[in-house]
Amino acid sequence: MEQKEIAVGLDIGTTKIVAMIGRKNEYGKVEIVGIGKSKSLGVHRGVVNNITQTIQSIQQAIQEAEADSGLKIEDVVVGIAGQHIRSLQHSDYITRPNPDEVIDAEDIHTLCNQVHKLVMLPGEEIIHVLPQEFKVDGQAEIKEPIGMYGGRLEANFHVVVGQVSSIRNIGRCVKSAGLELSAVTLEPLASANAVLSQEEKEAGVALIDIGGGTTDLAIFKDGIIRHTAVIPFGGNVITEDIKEGCSIIEKQAELLKIKFGSAWPGENKDNEIVSIPGLRGREPKEITLKNLSKIIHARVVEIIEQVYLEIKNYGHEEQKKKLIAGMVLTGGGAQLKHLKQLAEYITGMDTRIGYPNEHLAGTNDSETTSPVYATAVGLVMNSLEHSKSRFQEEVVLKKEDDAHEVGEEISDDPEDESFSQESSDSQRKEPRKSIFDKWAEKFKDFLDNAE
Repeated sequence: MEQKEIAVGLDIGTTKIVAMIGRKNEYGKVEIVGIGKSKSLGVHRGVVNNITQTIQSIQQAIQEAEADSGLKIEDVVVGIAGQHIRSLQHSDYITRPNPDEVIDAEDIHTLCNQVHKLVMLPGEEIIHVLPQEFKVDGQAEIKEPIGMYGGRLEANFHVVVGQVSSIRNIGRCVKSAGLELSAVTLEPLASANAVLSQEEKEAGVALIDIGGGTTDLAIFKDGIIRHTAVIPFGGNVITEDIKEGCSIIEKQAELLKIKFGSAWPGENKDNEIVSIPGLRGREPKEITLKNLSKIIHARVVEIIEQVYLEIKNYGHEEQKKKLIAGMVLTGGGAQLKHLKQLAEYITGMDTRIGYPNEHLAGTNDSETTSPVYATAVGLVMNSLEHSKSRFQEEVVLKKEDDAHEVGEEISDDPEDESFSQESSDSQRKEPRKSIFDKWAEKFKDFLDNAE
């Protein structure tokens, strides 16, 4: 199998690091061919705080994925999260030199590159520039301006910004683990790609990815990303509360949460008790499940309220911005019992648990379609999309080159020849790079210079 056919997503989380290898099958669905995961030791709340341990965890996950698939991994698309991520709305415009020509992809590249030059706060860098609606000569609400005539091209953008040092540290870890970093993607965007259907994005939906260290939020309306946020706590704070509240060790607290945890205290009767073995010959501890779910409930309510505050900030209460499809919960934390009911009770919004099977082939096993792997599946999909668009650009360029070579052979007149030579040279420029490729190149240069 060629390297080109496969794509690798690397989800560097607070509790686990997942390397996932996927490819497109003949029906255009994503088939997962290998998966590797390791315990994440050097990441806190989505940010690397120990380079050496993170590199080891990445290598372990990569080796496991390679062994599982029998393939060699060379480059990866990495997800980024953490409390340093923020997003803002920005509008910008360009005046086109020739309004009599139709708007093409190059004009949109120019406009997006202009946004990339925005002055950020010290130590911050733009991660994504996502166009929302376009305006052509004052005509608003255009989703796809390519092919239209116009002199002034304007757009609203959703700009995602992150801390340079955090992005650089992730890049350093990936490089030191012996891999090429082909792209960085915001984790809530990756999870949204894996979990949401196009209908939901059109109707209006909030995707909430509850991870170990962070809870990521992405809001879509009319098929366009409207708001992103990273809330700096997730499933780990629930475990921490159980550990403190029941005076037990972290390992036991995590097991208690997974096996007996519930976000709804009314579910448990007073006489339901679980016994936990004591440390080194000490007496076993008895914990009532009602108390356990009270501890969990208090923290989950806090997380959901924080998320709901972000949804209100976006403007969900305005009629035009209403999220008709409600909320979709995914990530490891979404597996907590009765979480869906509690989220519906607090927010009054329709809620479902999101499984990343929207674009996966039916042959994938049930483990892959667990909410835990939503981000990893989304990163694989992103990687496949980018390699596809690059491949299409190469094919178009090759056709142009071939056509001009044929043109040169036919021409006998020397004047014609010089003309055809010039035109073929002008046509034989470098392949037009997408915004994404340009950004990836800038990012690689930035990493190289940093070292």
